[in-house]
Amino acid sequence: MYHAVSPAVPPEATARTRDLASRFNWQLEIIDAGEFSDPDYVRNPVNRCFYCKTNLYGIIAQRTNQPIASGTNVDDLGDYRPGLKAAESHGVRHPYVEAGIDKTMVREIARAHGLDEVSELPASPCLSSRIETGIKVDPESLSFVHTVEKLVSQKLKPSIVRCRIRQQSVAIELDEATYRGTCTETKADLKREIEDYVANIGRVCRVEFCLYKMGSAFLRDT
Repeated sequence: MYHAVSPAVPPEATARTRDLASRFNWQLEIIDAGEFSDPDYVRNPVNRCFYCKTNLYGIIAQRTNQPIASGTNVDDLGDYRPGLKAAESHGVRHPYVEAGIDKTMVREIARAHGLDEVSELPASPCLSSRIETGIKVDPESLSFVHTVEKLVSQKLKPSIVRCRIRQQSVAIELDEATYRGTCTETKADLKREIEDYVANIGRVCRVEFCLYKMGSAFLRDT
């Protein structure tokens, strides 16, 4: 089993994977896929995920002659997924897709194998997905995104939070219940705190709260 670390992967995810591997005696290898050394990935084009997965599968293929399998499920097929093109070029198999398994079934499988904490995890795309298409992806921005999302999670306890870096703003997207239920004063205090973080990464832009919209940093026409 391979787990890739990079600035786009929250450290909590790596810690959780290490813990699970220890508890269940998985043969785990931590790798660096090296996507941040790839200028095509860093410039954040519309098909950024293609370059990410190309680097990932390329590194894994160097370390094993066994077939490579991904966790893609049938629910992932209804969206634009350039990473699947990279998988195809490396002969990667998608067992869940081949078996007709969706996200709900994946969670049920996890519970059946005693992975209760994994089965309840909310969807969490890589941190680079928070950077609007065309804006350079760098470790400092991703660290900022992660810090802000943790801060908002601690303060508001939302079911969904995304910190999006856009050309002219930093957008804090929240699930509808949290967005509607948080008072103006609390949002204003949190906004000022986030603005301090924005200044620390050298950006000059407004901070705004808005409703969560899946993939809103992804600009297909760019």
